Amino acid sequence: MIRFLQSGGKLPKYLLSGFLLVICLGMVVYLIPGFMSGTQITQSGVVATVAGEEIRRDEVSKYVQAQIRQQARGQALPPEMMAMYSSFLTPRIVQQLIQRAEIDYAARRMGLRVSDEELRDELRNGPYRQMLFPGGNWIGQEKYEELLRGSQTTVTEFEDGTRREMLARKLFSTLGASVTVTPAEVEKAFVDRNTKVKFQYATLSLDELQKQIKPTDAEIKAFYETYKNRYENSIPEKRTIRYFVINDKDVENKVKVDDASIQKFYAQNQNEFRTPEQVRARHILIKTPAVGADGKVDQKGVDAARAKAQDVLKQVKAGGNFAELAKKYSEDPGSAQNGGELPAFGKGQMVPEFEKVAFGQNPGQVSDLVQTTFGFHIIQTEQKMPAGLKPLAEVKPQIEQELKSQKTSTELNRIGTDAQAAAQKDGLDKAAAQFGAPVVQSNPVARTDSLPGVGAAPQVMNAIFEAPANSKVPQAERGPQQLVVFQVTRIDPPKTPTLDEIKDRVTNEFKSEKANELMRKKVQELADRAHATHDLAKAAKEVGATLKTSELVGRTSQVPEIGSMNGPASVAFTMKQGEISGPLTLGSKAGVLAVTERQEPATSGPEFAKARDQLIEELTQEKREQALQLFIGDLSKRMEKEGKVVINKTEMDNLTKART
Repeated sequence: MIRFLQSGGKLPKYLLSGFLLVICLGMVVYLIPGFMSGTQITQSGVVATVAGEEIRRDEVSKYVQAQIRQQARGQALPPEMMAMYSSFLTPRIVQQLIQRAEIDYAARRMGLRVSDEELRDELRNGPYRQMLFPGGNWIGQEKYEELLRGSQTTVTEFEDGTRREMLARKLFSTLGASVTVTPAEVEKAFVDRNTKVKFQYATLSLDELQKQIKPTDAEIKAFYETYKNRYENSIPEKRTIRYFVINDKDVENKVKVDDASIQKFYAQNQNEFRTPEQVRARHILIKTPAVGADGKVDQKGVDAARAKAQDVLKQVKAGGNFAELAKKYSEDPGSAQNGGELPAFGKGQMVPEFEKVAFGQNPGQVSDLVQTTFGFHIIQTEQKMPAGLKPLAEVKPQIEQELKSQKTSTELNRIGTDAQAAAQKDGLDKAAAQFGAPVVQSNPVARTDSLPGVGAAPQVMNAIFEAPANSKVPQAERGPQQLVVFQVTRIDPPKTPTLDEIKDRVTNEFKSEKANELMRKKVQELADRAHATHDLAKAAKEVGATLKTSELVGRTSQVPEIGSMNGPASVAFTMKQGEISGPLTLGSKAGVLAVTERQEPATSGPEFAKARDQLIEELTQEKREQALQLFIGDLSKRMEKEGKVVINKTEMDNLTKART
């Protein structure tokens, strides 16, 4: 049977998306209720069991490493970063694998299955079809297995992962199919989203209140003593170093690449410079409805799309401007605005039906309707570019830069080794003279500082601060664009500052805290007075607040002093005309609103009719997601209560210790 295949750098991503279904389908639940608190097992190597299915330690480790590789994007991570990622990911991977097994169990209990035929169809026509069937042809079992071995993954694991993902989709589709949206819910959503309000608002500014705070020396001292632990060791460790710098650019400028080397590279790597047969084309797409959750096709929708596409085709055949018709009718958002023009593509990059027509036509030729999984296409082939080998003159700059980078990298590695060895043997000054670089004496620097001539270089600063305290042996560390050879000459440990040393900071923090207290008190007083007098303007004057009136605004509007109406001020859309809000926190301000005008849209006019279908779709999706979240949460609780989820705390502890 044809099995699941992926290749190259995308493999870890699909591995994780196939197995960690909760992430893949947007249903992440960060904490399983009762996680790590239930019945425990002690079988070696088994981290947990779910309804008899074992989740093993090597399986967890495999997914943790795959996730780390994905995050690293091919870069080597330092050990401390690896440990941090691992300790963070391990418990989450375990709980996601538990949820995956719970979903499998629930699907099987409902009688859902994935047949071999369904799996074959998924692989041939699903998101992996270009990997499995480039140009519509199966890549072959041998290549498939070879790629899997290179990814340290077995055929069985990939097949099982694909089946699990398909089974989860079936379960979620089954649960979501029962979700309905009532007309009343649609009308309410339309009213909520399109209601406009006008209001008075009285605000208090934290900055203005802070200017009113005039603390005495006694108050500052008392504040410092009360919060002294806040300032403990707040003056960080500092180190003084002597160093010299060898810039990459200086080394690169001395590297030369001769024509013979370029010609040799070109001759030995011609496959890199071959261009495949390509086509430039335009298209007009009229979409067809997606297959429903029940697997059925909306034939009326397909027929309507075909009729619309036929009408556009007639206009093209009658001499209409293809680009202008694409801008007007095409439903492909990626190309419509460009007159339907697509980037040049080779074979295997488009769905087979589209590719066959685009490559089969002559330049300038327009196709009849071409149906794919996306809908109906009208394709105009613009240019056909045969496969060939780029001439040396065209790729010479590229090869020269590649060879220069290789030689520079080799030379930098050699210089780095030699410079550190020379500094350790003969001292920093003689080593610097040997490489023609001046020695720089630094001031005391903190870990977050930058060195003159180096700039922002966290890796260099980390090396400086991780050097042993009692060692003055020179060391070398690479920065972003240079090698830094350094020697630590002095270490000033972190210390707690006296009040005199940080009096300005303490004063500002005292004023900020008192201003926040004052603002909370005054905005509450403002709200209380406004409700008591039913007059926000009068209350604002009494407490010294600034009073303004907004325009008629909707939920996406911005109001001066208030900000986005999607924030705390959105409470205005839930209030009746004449109603006054409670205290609102508005960033560096606080305030109170009083609605003076409220306009609700009609649910019987053309605007509602236009928005109705989109609202139904959005509300249905929201309710489906809510239903699935509730289902997963309830499923986890129920299975734990029934004793079907069992955690091996010993193995979990071992995993965490190993990662740390």
